[in-house]
Amino acid sequence: MRSIDDVVSGQMCTGCGACAYVSPDEIRMIDTLDHGRRPVVSPKGDPRSIEALRVCPGIELCHDPTTIPSEVLAELLPAWGPVLELWEGFAADSELRFAASSGGAASALALYAIERGGMHGVLHITARRDVPYLNETVLSRSREELLAATGSRYAPASPCDSLDRIEVAPAPCVFIGKPCDVAATARARSLRPALDAKLGLTVAIFCAGAPSTRGTLDMLRKLGVTDPLRTESVRYRGLGWPGRARARFRGRDGKSEERSMSYEDSWGHLQAYRQWRCYVCADHTGEFADIAVGDPWYRAIGDDEPGRSLILVRSPRGREVLRKAVEAGYLRLERADSSTLAASQPELLRVRGAIWGRIWVSRLMGAAFPRYRGFPMFRFWWTALTLKARAQSLYGTVKRVFTKGLLKHLQVTPYLPDSARSESHPGQTDRLA
Repeated sequence: MRSIDDVVSGQMCTGCGACAYVSPDEIRMIDTLDHGRRPVVSPKGDPRSIEALRVCPGIELCHDPTTIPSEVLAELLPAWGPVLELWEGFAADSELRFAASSGGAASALALYAIERGGMHGVLHITARRDVPYLNETVLSRSREELLAATGSRYAPASPCDSLDRIEVAPAPCVFIGKPCDVAATARARSLRPALDAKLGLTVAIFCAGAPSTRGTLDMLRKLGVTDPLRTESVRYRGLGWPGRARARFRGRDGKSEERSMSYEDSWGHLQAYRQWRCYVCADHTGEFADIAVGDPWYRAIGDDEPGRSLILVRSPRGREVLRKAVEAGYLRLERADSSTLAASQPELLRVRGAIWGRIWVSRLMGAAFPRYRGFPMFRFWWTALTLKARAQSLYGTVKRVFTKGLLKHLQVTPYLPDSARSESHPGQTDRLA
C-alpha cells in the first residue's frame, strides 16, 4: 500500500474521507454504486501523499500500549479494547429516545455538549436532502438538527472529509461516526494540532459493516419503490426499538406513500452488500473513541419496548463528559456488568476470531490485507469459533478472493443519482459516469 490508489484498488478503503481532509487540493470523495464512498486523486495530485496514507485506517490500526489508561477493565481489553466503565441507559429526552436507533445515548450526549457543555457543534452524517438514500456530513448546532438526523444510516458516508469544519470552529466540537471514522480521526488529530485542540469528544457507533448504495436501492425495490428518484425519505431503523426500515416516496398519482419492513428483514438484506474491508475489520465497537455506543442485545426485546443503549467509556475525557451529561439530566444510566458486552454482541467476538483466518489466507494468496497491532485475534479464532467456523474462515476467504476480485485492481466508477432510475430497471442502459 504505497498510495491512496493502492488502498482503493486493493479494496482496503473504508470510505472514511480522512485522506480528502488532509489533502483537499488533491483528493475528493465520490459515491460509487458497489463499493461505498471512495477517494479520487486529481490529475495534478500525488497519490503517494504521505499524510493521506498516515491517516488511513484501512491499511493499518494500532493500539499504543503507552496511551491506554491504567484503569481499563482488564478482562475486556483483549477482545474489546480499552473500556473504563460500562453503562446501560437512555436519553432523558423521550422524543430523542424514540427517534434514535436504540436508547438515543449518542444523541443525548451530543445535545448536552452543545447546550450545556460549551461545544460549538456536532459533526455527523444525515440523509442528503436532494437524494435521501445517500448521505452527507453536517455540523449540527441545535436539538432540531440532531433530532432530524436520528436513526442509523446503513449507507456509505465520509464524515472525515469535513473535519476541517471542526478545525476552524470557534470552540470544540463533537465527532460521531463509525469505528473506522473515529479511528481515522484519531490518526488525523495526531498530525493536525489545530484539529486535536477542537475535538471535544469522539463518539463511535457499533458497526457490523457498511452496505453499499446498491444495497439500499435493492431494499427500496423490495419496499415497492420503482423509481428511486421519487424517494422522499429513507430510515433504516428508529421510531421504536429497533424500529423498522421505512421509505416514503411519491406514487404514480403524485401522492406520498410509506412502506416498511422489519429491522431483521432489512438488515438481513443489506448485510450481503457490505464492502470487503468490513469483512477484515477488527474494530466493530469503536476502540479509538472517547465513548462508544451500541445495542444491548443480551436479552429478548418485547414489542413496543422503549429503546436502551449500551455505553462504553473508553477514555478519561469520555468519562468526564458522560458524568456531566448525567448530572445535567440528559441521560439516565445504570451500571452494567462487564459480561454484558459479550452477551450483547456475541457475533462480534466470533468475527474477531474469523478475521485472523481471513487475513492469513489473503496474505497467502497475495491479496491486500490490513495490518493490526494490539488487536489479539488468533486466540479468539481458536476459542470462540467451532472447528467448522475455523475452517470456513479459511476456505470461505479463498472463495471470496475470486468472487470479490481481490487479486484485481478495482476501478472506481462514480455513481450519479440519475442512474438510479436505470438501476431500478436492469434492462435499461446504465448511465454511470
